[in-house]
Amino acid sequence: MEGFGQLPLLIMMLLAFYLILILPQTRRAKKEKKFISALKKGDMVVTKSGMHGRVLEVNDNNNTCVLETMAGKIKFDRSAISLEMSSKIIKK
Repeated sequence: MEGFGQLPLLIMMLLAFYLILILPQTRRAKKEKKFISALKKGDMVVTKSGMHGRVLEVNDNNNTCVLETMAGKIKFDRSAISLEMSSKIIKK
């Protein structure tokens, strides 16, 4: 009977953990997945490594895209494109 007093506290801590850490991360992952799947030719993007470029072609078969940069054409995996950095470029 002594342990039941701590049960509501434990439940509240788990709920706070879920609301503060897990829920925002899943929202961000869904938003990034939607952004990556909506890529099309002509979009300006920034990769997670900082490479800026314009999408030339999107290959749905192997989840890659070809970017045109100042250095030429480079093939990237779609997961290498950053939603946060690309959205800053789009807003400018």
